[in-house]
Amino acid sequence: MASQFFQTKSIDQLIAEADRPERRLKKTLGWLSLTALGIGAIIGSGIFILTGTAAAGEVERYPSILQAPLLSVLMHGRHAIGLNGRPGAGPGIALSFLLVACICALAGLCYAELASMIPIAGSAYTYTYATLGEFIAWIIGWDLILEYAVSNMAVAVGFSAYVNNLIGTFGIHLPTYLSSPAYDPARGWAPRFNILGFLIVMLLTVLLVRGIRESAGANNVMVGIKLAAILVFCIVASHYVHPSNWKPFLPNGWQGVLTGGAIVFFTYIGFDSVSTAAEECKDPKRDLPLAILCSLGVCAVLYVAVAVVLTGVQRWNTLDNAAPVANALEAIGLKMTDRWVTVGALMGMVSSILVFQIGQARVWFAMARDGLLPKSFARVHPKFRTPDVATWMAGLFVAIPAGIFDIGTLADLTNIGTLFAFVLVSVAVLVLRKKQPERPRAFRVPFSPWIPMASVAFCLLLMASLTVENWLRFVIWLVIGQVIYFTYSRHHSEFSSSHQKGAGAGSQPK
Repeated sequence: MASQFFQTKSIDQLIAEADRPERRLKKTLGWLSLTALGIGAIIGSGIFILTGTAAAGEVERYPSILQAPLLSVLMHGRHAIGLNGRPGAGPGIALSFLLVACICALAGLCYAELASMIPIAGSAYTYTYATLGEFIAWIIGWDLILEYAVSNMAVAVGFSAYVNNLIGTFGIHLPTYLSSPAYDPARGWAPRFNILGFLIVMLLTVLLVRGIRESAGANNVMVGIKLAAILVFCIVASHYVHPSNWKPFLPNGWQGVLTGGAIVFFTYIGFDSVSTAAEECKDPKRDLPLAILCSLGVCAVLYVAVAVVLTGVQRWNTLDNAAPVANALEAIGLKMTDRWVTVGALMGMVSSILVFQIGQARVWFAMARDGLLPKSFARVHPKFRTPDVATWMAGLFVAIPAGIFDIGTLADLTNIGTLFAFVLVSVAVLVLRKKQPERPRAFRVPFSPWIPMASVAFCLLLMASLTVENWLRFVIWLVIGQVIYFTYSRHHSEFSSSHQKGAGAGSQPK
C-alpha cells in the first residue's frame, strides 16, 4: 500500500495514454483562445462581486473564534474573538489585488513550466501524479473538484443577483422564493431556491458537451463585452470619485489587506483553468505558458483600476452586497451606465462559469482515466470529442448547490483549496528539477528554486489569513476524500495490485 501511495506516472506514459484514439480530445485552441479563456475565468466575480465584500469585511457579524483568521488566532489566541472577525481591506483592496497578482505570478510561472512539459488535462492533479505520487495526486484532484465547483457556485449566485438588478431597472421582480438561496448565515434555512443560478450552469453544460471550439468562440465574444464594460465603468465613474472616500486607506491595517487578498484570491485562478485545457491546445509547449502569463498581466491591471474607482465612488464600508458595482452606479444616478456595466458583468460571470466548468470536467476526466474515479467519467463523446459524462456530472455538482447556498459561504470555501493547489504545483517544479533535470523544458521558471519557494511561502501566508471555520471545512472535505480513496479509488487505480495482476507488467515507480 505504501508503495502505491508514492507511485508516479512517467510524463511519457501520461502523454502516450492521452494520445490513444478513444481518449483523444479535439485540438483546436491557440494562444489567443487560451488567453481569452484565462481572462474569462479571472475577470468575473472578483471585479463585479467580491471587490465590495472584501473591501467592507464582516467584523461585527461573526463574533465567534471560528470566523477569526487563523493567523490572528495563532498570534492572539482566544483574544482574536471580536478582534478581527473578517476585517475589510477598505480602499486598500487595491493593494490586496496587487499583492495577490504578484503571488499568482509566482505560482503562474510554476504552472507555465509544468504545463509546457506535461500538456495533459488535469492541471495540478496531473502534475502531482507525475512528481509526488498517487496519494498526493488524489488529494489535489479532490481539492481541485472543490475549487472549481465552489467558485462556480459563488459566481452563479452573483449572476442571479445581477440579473435581478438588471430586470429590476425595468420594473420586473422575481418572487423571493425563486431568486434567493435556501440558506443564509444570517437567517438560516428557508423554502427558497435560486433558480437563475441553477439554470445558467445547466445551459452552459449543454454548450460544453457540444464542443470546445463552440465553447471557446462563445467565451471570446463574452470576454470582449465584459472588457468593454469594465473600461466604461472606469472612465465614466472616475468623474464621480471623492478622494475623501479613500481615507483611511487601510482602515484595518495590513491584516485587512491580507484577509482581503485571501477572500479575492480565487478570482485569479483562471490561469489554472488554462492548464486544464492543455490536451485541446494546438501547440501547448509554446501557447500554454504565453496564455497563462498574458491573462494574469491583463487582469491584474483591470482589477486594481476597478478597485480604486469603486472605493473612490462609495465608502468602503457600504460595499458589502452581491452587486457592488451596479449598486454604486445606481447610487450616483448613472442608470444607463449601470445597465451597460450590468450586462458586461453578466457576460463576465457567464464566461467565468464556462471556463471553470471546462476545468472541473477535465479534472473528473483525468482522474477517471487513471482509475481513481469511475471509468464512465473518462468517456469521450464519439461525435463532439468532449468528456460528456464528466461534463454533465460537473454541471449537476455545481448547479444544485448554486440554488441553495449564499455567496459568502461559497466564496470562503474555495480559496483555501486554490492556495493548496498552488503550493503543491510549486513543490512539483522543485521535485522535477531535482529528479529529471535533463528533460527538455519549453519554459523554465527563472531564479529557481527561489521563485517556487517564494510561491509556497506566500500561499501559506494567505492560507493562514483565512478563517478557522474555513480550515475546518477544508479538513472535513479532505477527510471525505480519503474515505473515498481508501474504499474505492485505491482498489481501482492503475497501480493497484489487482489491476497490475490483470494487466501484467505495469508501470514502475519513478
